[in-house]
Amino acid sequence: MNDIFAKDLSGEMVSPNEPGYELLINDILSTMETAQELATVSVRDQKRVHELMEIILGKPLDDSTTLLPPLYIDYGKPVTIGKDCFIQQCCTIFGRGGITIGNGVFIGPKCNLITINHDVDPENRSATYGRPIVIEDKVWIGINSTILPGVKIGYGSIVGAQSVVTRDVPPMTIVAGNPARIIKKIEL
Repeated sequence: MNDIFAKDLSGEMVSPNEPGYELLINDILSTMETAQELATVSVRDQKRVHELMEIILGKPLDDSTTLLPPLYIDYGKPVTIGKDCFIQQCCTIFGRGGITIGNGVFIGPKCNLITINHDVDPENRSATYGRPIVIEDKVWIGINSTILPGVKIGYGSIVGAQSVVTRDVPPMTIVAGNPARIIKKIEL
């Protein structure tokens, strides 16, 4: 029965009709309930934020990282958040496909990190599959941006406000728009 968790994380199609699906959904609902509790915590009480994030992630959030609630998250165990990150309020994380957030990452308010997609077959639309998101060190994601399944954002890059990132972003690059396009390379 627990194989559904490995299947889900591996990117295989997962259907509500298969054995173990209710275990996955129950784990998701428990995560969402903890996120609701997190939403009631003062932004000044980072100790309590970190305690609840450890429950959500199944591992500690580094003390150097600041997270401002509320955070809307469906599943946190496949999510890793690095050191010295700053995650603004009202972000949405669909983490079932796996998310790796590097060190020194800034994520603006109302950003969406989405790893899950639905089957294109209308007869099987309730089935889902995931693709991991990787955000390398020192990335800045501007307000209200969306990162879609399977995207890797390279070291030091900037995602402009309200962008929708549909493909990989090279290191030290500024992208913006919907879909996000390369605006320029960052030259230091």
